[in-house]
Amino acid sequence: MITFSSLSLREELTRAVEELGFETPTPIQQKVIPHLLSQPTDIIGLAQTGTGKTAAFGLPLLHHTDVAQRHVQALVLSPTRELCMQIQEEFKKYGKHMRGLKTTAVYGGVPISGQIREVKAGPQIIVATPGRLIDLLERKALSLDQVQYLVLDEADEMLNMGFREDIEFILKNTPEREFTWLFSATMNNDVRNIAKRFMNNWKEHSVAAANVTNENIDHQYYVTNHHNRFETLRRLLDFTPGIYGIIFTRTKQDCQDTSEKLMRMGYHVSPLHGDMDQKMRSKVMERFKSKALQAIVATDVAARGIDVNDITHVINYELPDDPEVYTHRSGRTGRAGKSGICMSIVSPKEISNIRQIERIVKARFHRSDIPDGAEVVRKRLFHYLEQIETAKPKGDFAAVYQQSIHERFDEMDKDELIRRLIWLQLKETIDAYQDAEDLNAGYENKGSKGAASGRSSVRLFINLGMKDGITSAEKLLNFITESTDIEPGLVDRITVRDLSSFFNVSSSAAEFIVATLSAKKFKGRKVRLEEAEQRSDRGDRPERSGGGSRGGYGGGRSYGGGGRGEGGGRGGDRGSYGSRDGRGGAKGSGRRY
Repeated sequence: MITFSSLSLREELTRAVEELGFETPTPIQQKVIPHLLSQPTDIIGLAQTGTGKTAAFGLPLLHHTDVAQRHVQALVLSPTRELCMQIQEEFKKYGKHMRGLKTTAVYGGVPISGQIREVKAGPQIIVATPGRLIDLLERKALSLDQVQYLVLDEADEMLNMGFREDIEFILKNTPEREFTWLFSATMNNDVRNIAKRFMNNWKEHSVAAANVTNENIDHQYYVTNHHNRFETLRRLLDFTPGIYGIIFTRTKQDCQDTSEKLMRMGYHVSPLHGDMDQKMRSKVMERFKSKALQAIVATDVAARGIDVNDITHVINYELPDDPEVYTHRSGRTGRAGKSGICMSIVSPKEISNIRQIERIVKARFHRSDIPDGAEVVRKRLFHYLEQIETAKPKGDFAAVYQQSIHERFDEMDKDELIRRLIWLQLKETIDAYQDAEDLNAGYENKGSKGAASGRSSVRLFINLGMKDGITSAEKLLNFITESTDIEPGLVDRITVRDLSSFFNVSSSAAEFIVATLSAKKFKGRKVRLEEAEQRSDRGDRPERSGGGSRGGYGGGRSYGGGGRGEGGGRGGDRGSYGSRDGRGGAKGSGRRY
């Protein structure tokens, strides 16, 4: 069996590794380190996040560094500031006994002046993000003319982030480069093209099959309608007391919005994305590592710098656009031999995406029901009881306060005291989930053909009609569902007119649909929605009888609040008051739309 002590590392490195408690190299380290120590060549190392890639290239890099020389001998490129800082910290640990060794990390988000001073102090190794490195090169603050070793870490992610031209520029500006070591989680065409252009006779080292996830991870998915996605996230957080995890979103804006909503509701979370300055991001990571935060809401790029071994849960608030990214996300949990859970919140339309990810990561996903209110309360009750059972109060606590406690509650029955304590702990949860709705997709269709038909529906006005190209109910339905990702069954009773249209939606989805569509444009025109009841008799007067050829609202099929009517009169709570041939009828005195 290969151990670190059996490797031919220089003595200073072997001593540091032993002090860190490392004994047996990980699979990627076992394949890469002996090769790079004995006969360094160009290599490609393929392994997932969290498999020890930093030590796989870092230890050989330090081993070959000449500390007597005061120029840049090795360059490591990484996609993010967090990962850059993480690699730099690892190098410091490995090389702490190498007298004369100097490593420097350069990245954006902080003043460049301090970094210029550091690179001019003569480091042998520089860890850099591509953008900041090029900035230093253009300022002539740094020369790469004597770089012998170049490492591309997380190469696939750097290319996904649009650093292709930057990487090519840097590679072209290392004329004395002898060895290129490329590490990646995936070997896609972009990565292979870089290898073909800039590497010579490379040797490929791969650990396990591509994109196979950790067997210690339980992959779960929860199906809900799109407008219930946030409420489902809250439900899962409440159902998982003691969670210590990462919530992934697709975009920086989603990350910020979701975290702000959770924070306003009292959850101990914080966002982590690229628009935050370095000071703030570092502060968030400090709070997360100290477990002052129960979770962080992060984008994929920002999460690349997270190196925490005891994360219990990963929640995909939204599935990644690229199914391969799922592996990076789920790999944040289930580390160091521990088990982990990866939850994904999906709409019915996205179930096919789950099947695609299953094939790529070669893991079975389990569909789970979103817990109801009673289950959440019960779970939190048992969690609280367990906390009481395992609590170990300090010895002096009883000595100081026990007499006062006894005097205060001496006449109170033990069961009553316990009941009150638990009520104080759980009353907010009980109040929140007393009438909690079922969030599992499909519940709104029970007992009716259309999810929006029936009592719990809202009729909405939208300022788009036939003159905008919405020439049929089907076209309006397509616009609504594609823009909001809600299920078509939540929309019915569509009326299309010249300048505007009307439709009914489930009352639980109405607020979400109004907010989402109001942020959209249709053919350059800003979309506007509101409840039909709020419409006045101005504009294209949707509520006045018009005697259109097909009745209702002056043209187009219309429906009353309780029954179907196709006359030209106003729709009322009990149906249209017009005749079926469209010639109009008496004014209805019922509910106006």
